[in-house]
Amino acid sequence: MTKPYDTTLPALLLKQASERGERTALREKEWGVWQAFTWRDFLAATAEFAAGMKTLGLGRGDIVVLIGDNRPEWMWAELAIQALGGVALGLYQDAPAEEIRYVFELSKARLVVAEDQEQVDKILELVPGTSIAHIVYHDEKGLTRYDEPGLLSFTEVRDKGREGAAEFPAWVAALSPEDTALIATTSGTTGRPKLAMLSHRNLLAMAWNLGQVDPKQPTDEFVSFLPLAWMGEQMMAVASALLFGFTVNFPEEPDTIQNDIREIGPHLIFSPPRVWENMAASVRVKIMESSPLKQRLYHWLLPIGLKHADCCFAGRTPGLGLKFLYFLAQMGLFRALRDRLGFSRVRSASTGGAALGPDTFRFFHALGVNLKQIYGQTEIAGISCIHRDRAVQFDSVGAPIPETEISISPEGEILSKSPAVFQGYYKNPEATAETVTDGWLRSGDAGYFNESGQLVVIDRLKDVMRLADGERFSPQFLENKLKFSPYVREAVALGQGQDFTAAIVCIDFEIAGRFAESRLITYTTYQDLSARPEIYELIRDEIRGVNLTLPEKIRIRRFALLFKELDADDGELTRTRKVRRTTVQERYQALTEALFSGQDRVCLSCAITYQDGRVRQIGGDVCIEDVC
Repeated sequence: MTKPYDTTLPALLLKQASERGERTALREKEWGVWQAFTWRDFLAATAEFAAGMKTLGLGRGDIVVLIGDNRPEWMWAELAIQALGGVALGLYQDAPAEEIRYVFELSKARLVVAEDQEQVDKILELVPGTSIAHIVYHDEKGLTRYDEPGLLSFTEVRDKGREGAAEFPAWVAALSPEDTALIATTSGTTGRPKLAMLSHRNLLAMAWNLGQVDPKQPTDEFVSFLPLAWMGEQMMAVASALLFGFTVNFPEEPDTIQNDIREIGPHLIFSPPRVWENMAASVRVKIMESSPLKQRLYHWLLPIGLKHADCCFAGRTPGLGLKFLYFLAQMGLFRALRDRLGFSRVRSASTGGAALGPDTFRFFHALGVNLKQIYGQTEIAGISCIHRDRAVQFDSVGAPIPETEISISPEGEILSKSPAVFQGYYKNPEATAETVTDGWLRSGDAGYFNESGQLVVIDRLKDVMRLADGERFSPQFLENKLKFSPYVREAVALGQGQDFTAAIVCIDFEIAGRFAESRLITYTTYQDLSARPEIYELIRDEIRGVNLTLPEKIRIRRFALLFKELDADDGELTRTRKVRRTTVQERYQALTEALFSGQDRVCLSCAITYQDGRVRQIGGDVCIEDVC
């Protein structure tokens, strides 16, 4: 029996252009004005670019690398590549040089579609003398005088293909749902990223089954601001948009995203935890800087929202009194806050890519945002589980979507089986065999099903730690609790084989800086600010508050403020901001050893920071009893 997803992405473009020709498919903000492209415009640009790429020699099975910000040209190019039987491989625009070289050496890509001069220069510098025949750019600024062979503008390629565009339907008809459509780089928390191959069927099976439990409508608006190289963005902006026909909007610049979201008022929003954490922190910072009246209003009404959210989380119907108070909170504060965030029309908000802390979950549900956790991985086209409406349990990731089976191995590992499971790793059969066994995808995550049948993800299987007394704890859980503080940007929890847990903390430079300025504390750099005793006391108080919500055995007893932010360019984070724990522990070994040295009582009278290669001591250890 034919399934709704037994088709291809370019075939869906033809279908949408036929059925919704003059409706807006894409919208891009340029020079402060939203530029709209209809489904027919989408098809015309894609067909012309495909024909132009064919004149450059692109054929079936060829890999084309795309690199740059989210723009309509990326979408047109990706669908054009796939229509010719080629494979699109997206790279993050800030990918490190070593990763870019590795991807090109492995893929032997002959064609590159780059956004602008910065990306063109990067490719020319990092991969000289390779198999690259052409680099196509779509932002011509700064490139008009370049005379490197094979360098073409997006417009030039479209012009080359204008006459041959009529062949597009025939090329699409020759495709199979089993053809490889996309190669996605894995997050690479343990080393070099692997290249996961996904077919049209993989991507569309995931999108269709997700849509059965989290519906999308053709009238919906979606803002695409996360890298299109990330599977989560492919899941929404490409596969789901083509399948259900909603409009995808591209913000002008990273600095304008929040304002652009507010202008569009999306119905659907999908972001990784760090974005939600940043939004929650920004709200709290703005409240701290607001008038005393607004601060009192916030501190009076937010607990009402949290109580209402907790009631719903517990599966209870709020009483009339709580409903009335929550209505007042909506009218007095929450509706205005949602509007400021651009969430006035949001019907479905979801987060994925890593675990989101329960405090952040409660915060947004208190505001009235229907935030749901999703769970999956690149190798299953992004999604295997999601919360259902009115069944959100913030300590879980929801239930499997249709056609997805979840099993827990004897070792506690989460295993998945579905039509969205990927085809394998490109040129890496050994890794493929390790990851997929008898059709079951090994996640590498530890988890279990709770009494409600929802999946609870503990942490990465290799990251679950034990204290010296055998007490198990999830460092990710502790880190998420710490990151709910607006002053904490990143945290790494430690404690494997130790008598207690400790944490390395990176402050949020902007927000901690505002705190310092409000108290006339002078500083110059991040390193200078992070070493201030007042900042240590601030973070100490934040951690003490977190400890009050934790079981006694896993409370954080020592912490250190790192002299720099963890950085993906330094290999300390993945591009989706997951901590590369092994790298951090090896790089800051002296610091981690110092955290667990000395006396092992709760109050140690000093905290330790690592700065300029030296270990030094400064006041600020954690004591929840306040007896230091």
